[in-house]
Amino acid sequence: MTHYVPVMLKLEGRRCVIIGGGPVAERKAASLIEAGAVVVVVAPDATNRLQSDQSAGRLIWEMRNYRKGDLDGAFLAYAATDQPDINDAVVREAERLGIPVNHTGDGSKGSFITPSIVRRGGLILAVSTSGAGPGASRMLSREIDERYGSEYEIYVDFLSFARSVVKGRVQDAGLRAKLYKSLTEMDILASIREGRFHPWSKEELDAWIDQQREE
Repeated sequence: MTHYVPVMLKLEGRRCVIIGGGPVAERKAASLIEAGAVVVVVAPDATNRLQSDQSAGRLIWEMRNYRKGDLDGAFLAYAATDQPDINDAVVREAERLGIPVNHTGDGSKGSFITPSIVRRGGLILAVSTSGAGPGASRMLSREIDERYGSEYEIYVDFLSFARSVVKGRVQDAGLRAKLYKSLTEMDILASIREGRFHPWSKEELDAWIDQQREE
């Protein structure tokens, strides 16, 4: 079994090319759009959703068949057609250009695969069986989806806001580390679940930081 290394990519403003316009390409495009990527779809036909995204300016649709050179300038590439020979050609071009590529028909032929995702705001939980069983990944994702509710989105949003305030106010690295540790040790999740939590204002966070300085 191939050993994969999980990586969280920042794709905002980066050109990502999808060769193919079917349901699989649609799913890939949706996640890339959400990440703020510059999405380019190359296909003679496209699903209604992809056409809608193109009309709304969320992606660029090149309405034609794939041709060599379509991956120039791409940060990521997806071979997502229903024609194995074309997908293989896309992979070859990506490898020649040094571009990470996902072969949606046979993940082992590409350089990366995409896991099943459960998202709660800034919290992302990814599940992969290293390509051995995509169905099992989806099943596990459903279990995770049931386990981790909307309270985690509130929790992560709070941590993100608090961390940004601490980073802006505290220059001492040791004190910052102490404050970050204190934030994670606070039982915020329990208070959210019990309906007792209210989002802190910046003033409240400033007061908390001052209190921690004195302790």
